[in-house]
Amino acid sequence: MRTANMGRFSAIAAIAVAGTVALAPGSGGGAPAKPAQLTAAPAPASPSLTGDLAAARLATAKYATSLSTAEADGYQILTKMIPGMGYHFINTQVTGFDVRKPPILVYEHRGNQWQLAALEWVFPRIPRTSPLPNATFGFFPAACHYLDGTFIPDKNPDTCPPTAPGSGAKFNFWHPNLHTMHVWVWYPNPDGLYASMNPLVTPFNGG
Repeated sequence: MRTANMGRFSAIAAIAVAGTVALAPGSGGGAPAKPAQLTAAPAPASPSLTGDLAAARLATAKYATSLSTAEADGYQILTKMIPGMGYHFINTQVTGFDVRKPPILVYEHRGNQWQLAALEWVFPRIPRTSPLPNATFGFFPAACHYLDGTFIPDKNPDTCPPTAPGSGAKFNFWHPNLHTMHVWVWYPNPDGLYASMNPLVTPFNGG
């Protein structure tokens, strides 16, 4: 691991170990790494779940159509557009699981407009106790991340190129294998609340 980025990686690792963090599947450089969706069954409504979703929406409403507000609050690009999913923005200062404070915001983009679609949490392993009722998880392989949102799957942090192939963006951090929990709070998903992919965001794939 490059010593210049140890602080950044430590922040990411701390979030993951705390049980909620960064990183979403996809690719910005090299061959796309598609996330593995373990299950995508629709989550049945329950008083606990509906209460959690209401709290999440109220807490993130200010970001719904304002990426600039999210950036002012510390979110930075994590991945470029992942087809069927979106652009991911991470706040490395968010630690511990709190439904009101997602470490990752997933946006759809067209022209100069941004629409918040999903919230995301990431874990080093699938939690024994689900953080939300009937949650399901995807998988994101170890990868090198760059400041422009490019990332390259790589199991070894020491072999991450110092700059992103193609764009030349500087190396930001590396993370190990992670399990992802998408929650489509701001965009309907016929495949399920926790599904990794959403067929309804296909019109944004070229954005």
